[in-house]
Amino acid sequence: MEEKIRYSASELDFSPLTEDDIVSLSDFSCGVAEIDDFFYNEAYLCSKYKYLIPYKCTFLESGEIAGLFTLANDVLALEYEDKVDFPNLDIEYNDIFQRQPSYPAVNIGHLAVRKDMQSRNIGRIIAEFVQMTFANLRIAGCQFVTVDALNNYRTINFYHDKLGFEFQTISDLGKHTRRMYLPIFTI
Repeated sequence: MEEKIRYSASELDFSPLTEDDIVSLSDFSCGVAEIDDFFYNEAYLCSKYKYLIPYKCTFLESGEIAGLFTLANDVLALEYEDKVDFPNLDIEYNDIFQRQPSYPAVNIGHLAVRKDMQSRNIGRIIAEFVQMTFANLRIAGCQFVTVDALNNYRTINFYHDKLGFEFQTISDLGKHTRRMYLPIFTI
Protein backbone atom coordinates (compact mmCIF):
# COMPACT_ATOMS: atom_id res chain seq x y z
CA MET A 1 0.00 0.00 0.00
CA GLU A 2 1.38 3.37 -1.01
CA GLU A 3 2.08 5.72 1.91
CA LYS A 4 0.51 9.15 1.59
CA ILE A 5 2.77 12.17 1.78
CA ARG A 6 1.93 14.28 4.84
CA TYR A 7 2.39 18.01 4.42
CA SER A 8 3.72 20.59 6.87
CA ALA A 9 2.60 24.16 7.52
CA SER A 10 5.83 25.49 5.99
CA GLU A 11 4.68 24.18 2.58
CA LEU A 12 1.35 26.03 2.64
CA ASP A 13 0.06 29.58 2.39
CA PHE A 14 -3.26 31.04 3.50
CA SER A 15 -5.08 33.95 1.90
CA PRO A 16 -8.63 35.17 1.27
CA LEU A 17 -10.38 33.58 -1.69
CA THR A 18 -10.94 36.15 -4.44
CA GLU A 19 -13.76 36.34 -6.94
CA ASP A 20 -11.30 35.18 -9.61
CA ASP A 21 -10.37 32.16 -7.46
CA ILE A 22 -14.02 31.21 -7.11
CA VAL A 23 -14.48 31.28 -10.89
CA SER A 24 -11.56 28.88 -11.28
CA LEU A 25 -12.68 26.36 -8.64
CA SER A 26 -14.17 23.93 -11.13
CA ASP A 27 -11.17 21.61 -10.63
CA PHE A 28 -11.57 21.62 -6.85
CA SER A 29 -13.66 18.99 -5.09
CA CYS A 30 -13.59 17.74 -1.53
CA GLY A 31 -15.98 14.92 -2.39
CA VAL A 32 -18.91 16.37 -0.40
CA ALA A 33 -21.40 17.83 -2.86
CA GLU A 34 -22.98 20.35 -0.46
CA ILE A 35 -19.60 21.83 0.51
CA ASP A 36 -18.35 21.93 -3.08
CA ASP A 37 -21.63 23.56 -4.10
CA PHE A 38 -21.26 26.19 -1.38
CA PHE A 39 -17.86 27.27 -2.70
CA TYR A 40 -18.98 27.19 -6.36
CA ASN A 41 -22.28 29.04 -5.85
CA GLU A 42 -22.56 30.82 -2.50
CA ALA A 43 -19.14 31.76 -1.11
CA TYR A 44 -18.78 34.94 -3.16
CA LEU A 45 -22.18 36.36 -2.15
CA CYS A 46 -21.70 35.41 1.50
CA SER A 47 -18.37 37.23 1.42
CA LYS A 48 -19.75 40.24 -0.44
CA TYR A 49 -22.41 40.72 2.25
CA LYS A 50 -19.94 40.17 5.12
CA TYR A 51 -21.48 36.96 6.42
CA LEU A 52 -18.10 35.23 6.29
CA ILE A 53 -14.71 35.37 4.63
CA PRO A 54 -13.66 32.44 2.42
CA TYR A 55 -9.99 31.43 2.46
CA LYS A 56 -7.79 29.22 0.39
CA CYS A 57 -4.88 27.09 1.49
CA THR A 58 -2.37 26.80 -1.34
CA PHE A 59 0.95 25.09 -1.88
CA LEU A 60 3.71 27.70 -1.77
CA GLU A 61 5.64 26.08 -4.58
CA SER A 62 2.85 25.60 -7.14
CA GLY A 63 0.04 27.90 -5.99
CA GLU A 64 -2.33 24.94 -6.31
CA ILE A 65 -5.33 25.03 -3.96
CA ALA A 66 -5.17 22.22 -1.39
CA GLY A 67 -8.03 23.35 0.84
CA LEU A 68 -10.77 25.90 1.36
CA PHE A 69 -12.45 27.18 4.50
CA THR A 70 -14.49 30.08 5.77
CA LEU A 71 -14.22 32.18 8.92
CA ALA A 72 -16.98 34.12 10.63
CA ASN A 73 -17.43 35.85 13.96
CA ASP A 74 -19.32 33.72 16.44
CA VAL A 75 -20.37 33.54 20.05
CA LEU A 76 -20.29 30.53 22.33
CA ALA A 77 -22.69 30.18 25.24
CA LEU A 78 -21.73 27.55 27.79
CA GLU A 79 -23.56 26.10 30.75
CA TYR A 80 -21.84 26.40 34.15
CA GLU A 81 -20.87 22.73 34.28
CA ASP A 82 -19.22 23.04 30.86
CA LYS A 83 -16.82 25.75 32.00
CA VAL A 84 -15.59 24.46 35.35
CA ASP A 85 -12.32 22.75 34.42
CA PHE A 86 -10.75 24.52 31.48
CA PRO A 87 -7.06 23.61 31.21
CA ASN A 88 -4.45 26.36 31.46
CA LEU A 89 -6.95 28.99 32.61
CA ASP A 90 -5.07 31.34 34.94
CA ILE A 91 -6.60 31.68 38.40
CA GLU A 92 -6.56 35.49 38.05
CA TYR A 93 -9.11 35.27 35.22
CA ASN A 94 -11.16 32.28 36.38
CA ASP A 95 -13.79 34.30 38.35
CA ILE A 96 -14.40 36.65 35.41
CA PHE A 97 -14.56 33.72 32.98
CA GLN A 98 -17.12 31.89 35.12
CA ARG A 99 -19.44 34.94 35.25
CA GLN A 100 -19.61 35.50 31.49
CA PRO A 101 -22.87 34.43 29.79
CA SER A 102 -21.15 33.97 26.41
CA TYR A 103 -17.71 34.10 24.87
CA PRO A 104 -16.29 35.60 21.67
CA ALA A 105 -15.37 32.99 19.09
CA VAL A 106 -14.40 32.47 15.48
CA ASN A 107 -16.25 29.87 13.46
CA ILE A 108 -14.50 27.64 10.96
CA GLY A 109 -17.10 26.84 8.35
CA HIS A 110 -17.09 24.78 5.21
CA LEU A 111 -13.61 23.34 5.74
CA ALA A 112 -12.79 21.40 2.59
CA VAL A 113 -9.61 19.60 1.62
CA ARG A 114 -9.21 18.57 -2.00
CA LYS A 115 -10.26 14.94 -2.26
CA ASP A 116 -6.89 13.63 -3.46
CA MET A 117 -5.13 15.55 -0.65
CA GLN A 118 -7.23 14.24 2.25
CA SER A 119 -5.58 12.42 5.16
CA ARG A 120 -2.32 14.25 4.49
CA ASN A 121 -2.39 16.71 7.42
CA ILE A 122 -3.88 19.66 5.51
CA GLY A 123 -7.11 19.82 7.55
CA ARG A 124 -5.11 19.84 10.78
CA ILE A 125 -2.81 22.56 9.45
CA ILE A 126 -5.81 24.72 8.52
CA ALA A 127 -7.37 24.28 11.99
CA GLU A 128 -4.07 25.05 13.71
CA PHE A 129 -3.57 28.11 11.48
CA VAL A 130 -6.93 29.46 12.65
CA GLN A 131 -6.17 28.70 16.30
CA MET A 132 -2.75 30.32 16.22
CA THR A 133 -3.93 33.33 14.24
CA PHE A 134 -6.66 34.13 16.73
CA ALA A 135 -4.54 33.24 19.75
CA ASN A 136 -2.02 35.86 18.62
CA LEU A 137 -4.34 38.42 17.01
CA ARG A 138 -4.77 41.54 19.13
CA ILE A 139 -7.61 43.23 17.21
CA ALA A 140 -10.63 41.87 19.09
CA GLY A 141 -11.30 39.31 21.79
CA CYS A 142 -11.61 35.69 20.75
CA GLN A 143 -11.57 32.83 23.23
CA PHE A 144 -12.87 29.86 21.22
CA VAL A 145 -12.86 28.26 17.81
CA THR A 146 -16.23 26.79 16.89
CA VAL A 147 -17.39 24.47 14.13
CA ASP A 148 -20.72 23.11 13.01
CA ALA A 149 -19.32 19.78 11.86
CA LEU A 150 -21.14 17.51 9.46
CA ASN A 151 -22.56 14.73 11.60
CA ASN A 152 -20.75 11.78 10.12
CA TYR A 153 -18.09 9.51 11.58
CA ARG A 154 -15.14 10.86 9.60
CA THR A 155 -15.83 14.55 10.30
CA ILE A 156 -16.64 14.05 13.98
CA ASN A 157 -13.54 11.88 14.40
CA PHE A 158 -11.40 14.59 12.81
CA TYR A 159 -12.62 17.44 15.01
CA HIS A 160 -13.23 15.58 18.26
CA ASP A 161 -10.69 12.78 18.39
CA LYS A 162 -7.84 14.27 16.37
CA LEU A 163 -8.11 18.01 17.18
CA GLY A 164 -9.72 17.90 20.64
CA PHE A 165 -12.93 19.85 19.95
CA GLU A 166 -15.69 19.30 22.52
CA PHE A 167 -19.39 18.93 21.80
CA GLN A 168 -21.39 21.96 22.93
CA THR A 169 -24.58 19.98 23.38
CA ILE A 170 -26.06 16.53 22.94
CA SER A 171 -29.34 17.97 21.64
CA ASP A 172 -27.92 17.96 18.09
CA LEU A 173 -26.89 14.29 18.21
CA GLY A 174 -29.33 13.27 15.45
CA LYS A 175 -29.06 16.46 13.42
CA HIS A 176 -27.20 17.16 10.17
CA THR A 177 -24.40 19.04 11.99
CA ARG A 178 -22.90 18.95 15.48
CA ARG A 179 -21.85 22.14 17.27
CA MET A 180 -18.31 21.85 18.66
CA TYR A 181 -15.78 24.17 20.27
CA LEU A 182 -12.13 24.40 21.23
CA PRO A 183 -10.66 26.92 23.71
CA ILE A 184 -7.99 29.07 22.11
CA PHE A 185 -6.26 29.71 25.41
CA THR A 186 -5.21 26.06 25.74
CA ILE A 187 -2.59 26.58 23.03
